[in-house]
Amino acid sequence: MSVEIVSPMPGTIIEVLVKTGDKVNADDELIILESMKMENPICASSDGTVTEVKVEEQDKVQVNQVLAIID
Repeated sequence: MSVEIVSPMPGTIIEVLVKTGDKVNADDELIILESMKMENPICASSDGTVTEVKVEEQDKVQVNQVLAIID
């Protein structure tokens, strides 16, 4: 079952910590999102394998935008 990791707030992607094919555990940091001059880690909500990363560093994102997919 695929799990979409979405942005909880608008902001700018400042670091992508995973790539397609990486195995992750629940609560592992996947992406660092800068919003309101604060760095916010976006973490995996479940164990699995990253099947797609939909953002790159410096991308601007909106609330509920899909950032990555874990299967």
